[in-house]
Amino acid sequence: MDRRRFVKLCALGGAAGFAAAYPVFIERNIVLVNRYTIPVPDLPVEFAGFTIVHLTDFHYGLLVSLRFVEDVVARANRIPADVIVCTGDYVHERNSTAQIDTVWPVIARLRAPLGVYSVLGNHDHWAGTARSRYWLQKAGQNLHGKVKALERNGKRLWLAGGGDLWEDHIGFDGLLAGTDDRECRIVLAHNPDSADTGYSARIDLMISGHTHGGQVNVPFVGAPMLPVKNKSFSNGLVKARNGTRVFISRGIGWAILPVRINCYPEIAVLELVGDRGAGKES
Repeated sequence: MDRRRFVKLCALGGAAGFAAAYPVFIERNIVLVNRYTIPVPDLPVEFAGFTIVHLTDFHYGLLVSLRFVEDVVARANRIPADVIVCTGDYVHERNSTAQIDTVWPVIARLRAPLGVYSVLGNHDHWAGTARSRYWLQKAGQNLHGKVKALERNGKRLWLAGGGDLWEDHIGFDGLLAGTDDRECRIVLAHNPDSADTGYSARIDLMISGHTHGGQVNVPFVGAPMLPVKNKSFSNGLVKARNGTRVFISRGIGWAILPVRINCYPEIAVLELVGDRGAGKES
């Protein structure tokens, strides 16, 4: 083999190795801070510019280290925001509470001026429902099945915590029964398919995770695999079949396969504006 051909084969081999390693070892570990302007119906002018940091789908465990989670939590705490919300799947394991007991003391470090509010995802139930709920409460973040009114100059914005669609779905009519239907209501629910369940209560915005954005985003095609019935529920701001606006984050960790291609993990920062705003990533 002459030198030129040898160099060419080495270059091709290196390129192939990089292409194989990139989605597993590089993009999957680059967490972006993405800022979104979110138009919200019935948002009081007093809450214009209200900022929410959204974290979801850490999937702490295999190939997602505790140090990685610690870094994400520290970065989230440095972002100027009014509240932090988390929408589940903090661990990856099944039928064991070891990861729950390890990662939750880190998640409990989250801080925001008006509070941190969290719900559970399907993996949290698969690992251990009772232990996940214990830590949700111990961390002071528990919004599961609850509503919380935030006030500014006599006007209120409601946060409500739904269950996981697959494991402990909470009907939204009952969840929101104690709120004023003339006021703005934001619901946390792990699985965005929850927005397509039957309910009559008005939800101005649902915040979800679960999909990871598909983890692979093919240009002009989108995500080939999404763990939801409604395939429009990939990531970003979309509308459910009933018109409910749903924001879906690409999340932090992985499921099924530990890869990311054109679908970086994200810390989502949502700035709420009146209905005339533009729902775009900035």
